[in-house]
Amino acid sequence: MKVKKWLGAFSLLTLFMLVLVGCSDDKKSSGEADGETKKGAMKSYAVGDTFKAEEPMELSIMYSDQPTYPYKKDWLFWDQVKEKTNVSLKPTIIPMSDYPQKRSLLISSGKSPLIIPKTYPGEEAPFVSSGAILPVSDYMDKMPHFKEKVEKWNMEPELEALRQNDGKFYVLPGLHEEVWPDYTLLVRTDILEKNKLDIPTTWDELYEVMKELKEIYPDVTPFSDRFQFNSTLNIAATSFGTKGGWGFGSGLKYNESEDKFEYVSTKDEYKEMLTYFNKLVSEGLLDKESFTQDDEQAVQKFVSGKSFFINGNSQTVVLHRTDMDKLIGKGKYSVAKITVPGGPAGQLMSGSRLENGVMISSKAKESENFEAILQFIDWLYYSDEGLEFSKWGVEGTTYTKTDGVRKLAEGVNYNGLNPAGTKDLRIDYGFSGGVFAYGGTTDLLQSMMAEEEIKFQEDMKKVKTVLPAEPPIPYSIEDKERVTLLSTPLKDFTDQNTLQFIIGDRDLSEFDKYVEELHSQGLDQYLELANKTYKDSKK
Repeated sequence: MKVKKWLGAFSLLTLFMLVLVGCSDDKKSSGEADGETKKGAMKSYAVGDTFKAEEPMELSIMYSDQPTYPYKKDWLFWDQVKEKTNVSLKPTIIPMSDYPQKRSLLISSGKSPLIIPKTYPGEEAPFVSSGAILPVSDYMDKMPHFKEKVEKWNMEPELEALRQNDGKFYVLPGLHEEVWPDYTLLVRTDILEKNKLDIPTTWDELYEVMKELKEIYPDVTPFSDRFQFNSTLNIAATSFGTKGGWGFGSGLKYNESEDKFEYVSTKDEYKEMLTYFNKLVSEGLLDKESFTQDDEQAVQKFVSGKSFFINGNSQTVVLHRTDMDKLIGKGKYSVAKITVPGGPAGQLMSGSRLENGVMISSKAKESENFEAILQFIDWLYYSDEGLEFSKWGVEGTTYTKTDGVRKLAEGVNYNGLNPAGTKDLRIDYGFSGGVFAYGGTTDLLQSMMAEEEIKFQEDMKKVKTVLPAEPPIPYSIEDKERVTLLSTPLKDFTDQNTLQFIIGDRDLSEFDKYVEELHSQGLDQYLELANKTYKDSKK
């Protein structure tokens, strides 16, 4: 009997010891699992810290190769990244024209590099359901610089628009301190001055100015545009209280007073915009070919004096001046960006403070360097130091800095800022490229702007009221497919009729009939799905 009791006690003791060992092993395994993802990570990493991996590491990255400054493996950029951070970047080079397609193929096949930059908000959506990309919102605490800018600049509302229906977002966007307008109308200001005409501040004033120019120069069509007129429709639409061109997007616009989304091209505001541009075409003030001609054709008309207005930005105006120096002669003309004209809805400006950004392959989570990868991305893309490095390069080599003012080094040029420079910051050194340099403070952004561009930015800020971000519509994966099937033909039909109404191939008296045609193509189902999803997300 005593033996049995002893054996029973021994068995209980043995079982107890096994449980303790098991718990110990579980804790050890958990600890090892944590440790397996922290290799190379800095033990203490906070805002203001320079990231440097505790030991050398390699990191694969997708690279969109811009033909204007094609990839070079011996760029100073690569060497300095390695020297500063202990990280050797291994780029997968993809021609810029093929980037969206190749990116999709690499991600879908599971062969993507770990870092996937040059991804615009919305482009990540197709990869969410497969689990191929990381829900980066889960790891904001590991990225102190990103988190600090979001909080400091009050960007939570904009990030809300990125969240999928699971409440997470899967792309780290470039973050701007303020809305940064760039596209507007470029004007032959010498022609206006010669004829004592003021620079137009509204679309109605633009009409009057062009009407006078047409009388003075009957053989000239004052406005011949590029980008198939999509950029002009985009900048004009905001001041007409609607959306158009590049900014048409889903076609939906939030009506705050009714707390619902509406389809913009069915509304009176859209019709009013079409009526305005139709008037320009019918009176010979706007070139019909603006909607179909190649960009180069539009540019040649402008630089040779066959037109006086064209859409453009801070870079295209520099290129036009180079051409005009040859064709017209330096000092014999003047061209400027003007403040985007206001319209019936007022002096409004749309735009986002989010720019293209970074996706991270979900394979990164399996890496022993996972936490170091997050720290590296956070430093390079979101710290003030990393942003300045990617944009300006190396102090003392590519630029100087005195009392906070940055200046390109002697012999280094960028976008005409130092015309005497024989080496280009992007082409020869690899800095200020589109894969790494975007986002940041207004000071950093304007540090590479010419004085006239800074004035344009200040004038826009002074005159314009920025529209608030619209609330998100977090579709489910299944509904996203249905939305695509519904919205694509609606947009195609809108684009076709927008062109026909403006150039006069379809009379504007048929606008109501056009709206009926949209309804017959599934518009009601599209609106019902969008508004139901929006309402459900608020519950």
